[in-house]
Amino acid sequence: MTERFSFTLEAADGRARKGVISTPRGEIRTPAFMPVGTAATVKAMMPESVAATGADILLGNTYHLMLRPGAERIERLGGLHRFMNWSGPILTDSGGFQVMSLAELRKLTEEGVTFRSHVDGSRHMLSPETSMDIQRQLGSDIVMCFDECPALPADHDRIAESMRLSMRWAQRSRDAFGDRPGHALFGIQQGGDVEDLRGESAEALQEIGFDGYAIGGLAVGEGQKIMFQVLDYAPGMLPADKPRYLMGVGKPDDIVGAVKRGVDMMDCVLPSRSGRTGQAWTRRGQVNIKNARHADDPRPLDEACTCPACTNYSRAYLHHVFRSGEIISSMLLTWHNLHYYQELMAEMRDAISAGSFDAFEADFNAQRSAGDIAPL
Repeated sequence: MTERFSFTLEAADGRARKGVISTPRGEIRTPAFMPVGTAATVKAMMPESVAATGADILLGNTYHLMLRPGAERIERLGGLHRFMNWSGPILTDSGGFQVMSLAELRKLTEEGVTFRSHVDGSRHMLSPETSMDIQRQLGSDIVMCFDECPALPADHDRIAESMRLSMRWAQRSRDAFGDRPGHALFGIQQGGDVEDLRGESAEALQEIGFDGYAIGGLAVGEGQKIMFQVLDYAPGMLPADKPRYLMGVGKPDDIVGAVKRGVDMMDCVLPSRSGRTGQAWTRRGQVNIKNARHADDPRPLDEACTCPACTNYSRAYLHHVFRSGEIISSMLLTWHNLHYYQELMAEMRDAISAGSFDAFEADFNAQRSAGDIAPL
């Protein structure tokens, strides 16, 4: 097992890339989708079940964990991996996005962000230095720089001011992270939907030097068209020999489009959140299991899927347990969604290796446009 963090590019097809990130806790096959374990758990799933879907790495949320149960407590109890019983790699975000979106009475300065917890109203301060320290206490394998992310649309001056603050914070994050063999620090490119600002950000990050590079500031309300326009140039601004991580994305067609444009890693709450609200993602698109058409349907959700929900239960049963508010509904649909997402990543890796990504994408789009199987 490697003692250091490294990235090996194994194949490319157009701009789509296949590779392996090696960490002391295991390998991450890319393109990789990271299930989100917000509060040290992927909701409705056991860690063993998440691993069974094919996930190599999980994401944890610094903001939520620092507020409850507290980073000091997690450190005392042996770190996040032991605490949540996940032996593979973990990436933690910096907490910045959640502060901006969840915290109350927040105040942004050059030093950092002061805010009141949405949990109990207690006052906290997050800065590049405190974020690095909290992520060190958690013991995550991949640490994210502390940054600020404005919602889109925003005017040029606001995006530029925010990006330059994030670049100053990136240098402070790098300095505070120090030398931690086996652990990686990722910088985060900002710049909204403005190409020259994205370029300025990418240059600043490369001057500082990071183990990987994230594309931040997307999936914040701009829509897929604008996101893809940015991804047509943003990944190419980042080093080709380091992993590229698109934060907070997304729907299956977002993911395929991002991989096509050179992205290696993604995360999103969508598959688990959708599972809890009765929505299943399948190769034929989205299925709302709450709809009455499924009440008498003995067929599986997706006959080609090998997850427990599809191999052991009917649409009628899944409809019934969702309508009845049974916990098994969230468990089965979340497992299915995460399984589908990991299957999608595996299919893309195979297609890149075979040099057939365009054919894969055409087939992906054709199956989705055909829609769900006809009602009985």
